[in-house]
Amino acid sequence: MFIQTEATPNPATLKFLPGRDVLVGEPRDFRSPDAAAASPLATGLFAISGVTGVFLCSDFISVTKDDTNWAHIKPAILGVIMDHFLSGKPVIVEGNGVDASVFDEVDEFYEEEDKEMVEVIKELLATRVRPAVAMDGGDIIFKGFKQGTVFLHMQGACSGCPSSTATLKNGIENLLRHFVPGVEAVQQV
Repeated sequence: MFIQTEATPNPATLKFLPGRDVLVGEPRDFRSPDAAAASPLATGLFAISGVTGVFLCSDFISVTKDDTNWAHIKPAILGVIMDHFLSGKPVIVEGNGVDASVFDEVDEFYEEEDKEMVEVIKELLATRVRPAVAMDGGDIIFKGFKQGTVFLHMQGACSGCPSSTATLKNGIENLLRHFVPGVEAVQQV
């Protein structure tokens, strides 16, 4: 099994591509070992000293580290990923005491009269923003819209990335303002 790695704009995060499907459905972002209990793969990665975050997407895994040098932990990460896929274990284990529905909850907020505008915003995020952000090892989730401001949640490599503010302001905000009259700003939550 050959696992490719790619750098991301976030120097604390690497993207690992195992060359096979990783996760069916919505991406899952784990920021602690306790949160990773539903995933044997994420649990194995958190067992490596220095790992602080695991993001699972359809065809890649992003791993975030503390100030540990990549040269010290990258071989262990590759080993855990390879062992996991060769074992045939599932990436997510449903029914182990972790309610899988919590991953699907979005907790969106917006006024009913903004529903059509929110649908356009979500469509633009899905077709233009999320694919580009996924190439950098992350994801972006719509959280809400209020008084001209779009609220978004950054996941994976995008969470804590030094360039995420620039991505939000210069990229996403400009795109949404151009295509959706009424959008004035974008804010990270």
